[in-house]
Amino acid sequence: MSSVEATMVAAGDVAERTGPSALPVVPAHSESSVRNWATHSLVQCKRLLLVWARDPATTIQTLVYPALTLMMFRIVLGDAITAATGRPSVYGTVPLITLLAAMSGAVVSALGFKAEKLTGLLGRFWTMPIHRAAGLTGRLLAEAIRVLVTTLLVIAVGFTIGFRFDQGPLAALALIGIPVLFGVAFALFVTTLATVSEGVMLVHAVGIISTLLMFFNSGFVPTFVYPTWLQDVVGNQPMSCAIDAMKGLSYGGPVAEPLLKTLAWVIGVTVLFAYPAIRGYRRAAETGA
Repeated sequence: MSSVEATMVAAGDVAERTGPSALPVVPAHSESSVRNWATHSLVQCKRLLLVWARDPATTIQTLVYPALTLMMFRIVLGDAITAATGRPSVYGTVPLITLLAAMSGAVVSALGFKAEKLTGLLGRFWTMPIHRAAGLTGRLLAEAIRVLVTTLLVIAVGFTIGFRFDQGPLAALALIGIPVLFGVAFALFVTTLATVSEGVMLVHAVGIISTLLMFFNSGFVPTFVYPTWLQDVVGNQPMSCAIDAMKGLSYGGPVAEPLLKTLAWVIGVTVLFAYPAIRGYRRAAETGA
């Protein structure tokens, strides 16, 4: 009997003595399984959060800048807006700053995505046994967490200058969820742009969009203050819808209509840009282009 045969016989004897229960069977999961998708997405999310936490520029953009901007608006424009509108300005500026922070943070994330593409990191992930969708979903999950943290910080700062949840805890939870949904949808849009544009062009394009949305919304003054021909545009743009819903959930006022409009914007942007984002992300990972 050869040594190989002797080894096989000995292994069989051990198996007979110990029984099948002594050798645990670990179920194999396909690379494309739902379980692996969830697990790998969480790993990618954690990786991005750690990268952002260790980057001073991202920390400033995510935490410091929104808080300082809110305080600046309160000091410079707060009393004037309150006198003009008849309601405390903080109930408009807190929602406005949370949405602006979500938008500006998405640009920083998109620039990080382009850096990972240029350095070949996305390509390396693509060649590893990782679920193909985990990179994009992990990035969007990290965006949701980032927006949530920023929103909570802005609200905390808002409490020091008079912001309150006057409509109860459920309304407060709904209010916190609006910037998260808005931010994830905007991040999907920016990711799509990042796959087809250069870094400078991306910053300029998103900067123009953000500036227009920031100055023509209902965060500073009500929609009826704008010229008549502009009121419908201002009142139905995505930031105004979200701001009006957040005002109603905190100070009081209409909630159903602006909330439904906000959800319509979120769903519409997601449906419109989900497929281009997926295709662009895959192209960037496969070819680095």
